[in-house]
Amino acid sequence: MTAEPDDGTTVERPKRRRSRLRKLWDGLMALVVVGLLAWAALFFVFAPELPDTDALLRDKPSPGLTVIGADGRKLVHRASFNGLSVRLDRLPEHLPQAVIAIEDRRFYEHFGLDLLGLARAMLSNVKAGGVVQGGSTITQQLAKNLYLSHERTLLRKIRELTLAIWLETRLSKDQILELYLNRVYLGAGAYGMEAAAQRYFAKPATAVSLSEAAMLAGLLKAPSAYAPTRHLARARTRAGVVLGAMAAAGYLSEAEAEAARGRPADVAARGGIDSANYFVDWLAEDLEARVSSAEQDLGVVTTLDPGLQSAAERILREGLAREGKALGVGQGAIVALDADGAVRAMVGGRSYAASQFNRAAQASRQPGSAFKPVVYLAALDAGLTPDSRFIDQPVTVEGWRPRNWNDEYLGRITLRTALARSVNSVAVQLQERVGRAKVIETARRLGIESALRPEPSLALGTFEMTPLELTAAYAAFAGRGRLVRPYGVVAVFDREGRPLYRRRAPDAPRVVATRSVEQMRDMLGAVVRDGTGRAARTERGRALGKTGTTQDARDGWFIGVSGDLTIGVWTGNDDGSATRGLSGGGLPARIWKALADWRADAPGTQPRVPLPQPKPRRPDGGNMVQRMVDWAFGLFGEETWEGGPIDRETAEDVTNDVIEWIKEEMAKARETEYPAGKESRGGANR
Repeated sequence: MTAEPDDGTTVERPKRRRSRLRKLWDGLMALVVVGLLAWAALFFVFAPELPDTDALLRDKPSPGLTVIGADGRKLVHRASFNGLSVRLDRLPEHLPQAVIAIEDRRFYEHFGLDLLGLARAMLSNVKAGGVVQGGSTITQQLAKNLYLSHERTLLRKIRELTLAIWLETRLSKDQILELYLNRVYLGAGAYGMEAAAQRYFAKPATAVSLSEAAMLAGLLKAPSAYAPTRHLARARTRAGVVLGAMAAAGYLSEAEAEAARGRPADVAARGGIDSANYFVDWLAEDLEARVSSAEQDLGVVTTLDPGLQSAAERILREGLAREGKALGVGQGAIVALDADGAVRAMVGGRSYAASQFNRAAQASRQPGSAFKPVVYLAALDAGLTPDSRFIDQPVTVEGWRPRNWNDEYLGRITLRTALARSVNSVAVQLQERVGRAKVIETARRLGIESALRPEPSLALGTFEMTPLELTAAYAAFAGRGRLVRPYGVVAVFDREGRPLYRRRAPDAPRVVATRSVEQMRDMLGAVVRDGTGRAARTERGRALGKTGTTQDARDGWFIGVSGDLTIGVWTGNDDGSATRGLSGGGLPARIWKALADWRADAPGTQPRVPLPQPKPRRPDGGNMVQRMVDWAFGLFGEETWEGGPIDRETAEDVTNDVIEWIKEEMAKARETEYPAGKESRGGANR
């Protein structure tokens, strides 16, 4: 092409620009070809044995769950972790629309990998200076959930992409979406929209409202963080975000989205012993992981004592009704553990129907002075004794001046008196003497895993932890000085009674020396006898414990040992607001005493289903032990499934047989190791 200048001559236009564009185009095409070849190579190199996708479309619901108490009675029955698959065309259209809008708006346009969405997510993350938006498509998430672990590695990501494209070539978009909706985890042990709808709203997924659909879709980002049974307000806020995304995607008008926000979803109440559901929720996720391959309904033998559980629920409710209004206290929690960690009672709030948030296992609160026994144990380990003396006087540490209650100081006192009177200045002095790192190390030995920092206020319980966590730490003082890990599952069986899981009693390490255990019991007894815990004093046996009250009386605690049972009580408000004069030595101590007294007076307080014991050292005699175990866990006959009690006569007969067998085996062992007329060459026991 030519052009004519003003002087009439003809000049040819340069072709440099066209040449550059052509080279750029050729380069891009070459990159595309190389990329496709590289992707093909990666597909064959990194892909695992590609699965048969036909099997994915067949229903495989996970088992239902019947929870059995320690006495053999049925407590709760729940439907399956994931219900039968629901066809996409049977779901209300706003449910898949909500998922697509918030998770993968270009789902029907991409090939398994959304390049535009990935670029947009990367840009958003760069602008925010952190990860605020993910780039995984629904197909990628399905591939990960079906076939891969959740490790964060490049190799896993490549396999995820490979499988996503494989799924896109084998299945239609609707089939992929249907599988995703039926397999994705949605919290509280529920997999799939059907199970989640039943779990949270007590209705099938085909009947969920727009607000409920938005809440379910909102769970996909972080099921535990947004589970409405734990964080209803947070779940509703997240549902509002989903409704906004639906409006932006054109599925709703702004007016419809706003109207749905004004009618937020509610969580349905559960059946069974009301507060036992807190305990079952606590078990659910761990239990599903243990028996994920099971296809039949399951029976789960647990440690929960139904009588103690019902008493704890009633006593907490009555205590809050009697004193809560005057004190400005709205909530409470109770947990009771045996010395080996078996959870005998767990009440996560005054009403499970009103709030499914488990304050016993999930609420992290400051323990206040209830943390002081950890400090005192560190001091005992350093060589001090209950009779060691310190001066109760004002102290200053790094510019911080802790104050005693009512600014009263007692002068020279023993550690026993200091703990009994809950003297702050002495607790801080002890901590500074043994070292804050030593206090934290002692807390870790006792099983406290919550975040602790070596700050001066550590001694006064300013770092948050759950009631279950702190109660388990106190359980080490119940007599043995061994690490206590709370547990609730004893055994799992299918409907035919075949065992799928049986707990074996672990050899728990000793974390408190015998001498220190006795010294701590001495000092904790003084708390109840002469100190701040006098309201917990009982005539039915020795009581040991410690009060705890936090700043502005926001939290009140009493944790103590009665016999072989360790009971923790917390009271306060969910929003952390101040109360009107709540103290650990008041309402919490009275609740603790009422439950300890009930347990001491209750007939047959020992559970009729024995806990598993460590394996016997000798290989012989196994048949008899197996007989005992089979009886103890053979709870799934028709009578038991209907909630009938175990026959007491049978229990007594088997127990007597076991006792006789133990006697015979011990006699045989003595005769074998020390025949008549011969003496042992071994030395004395040490």
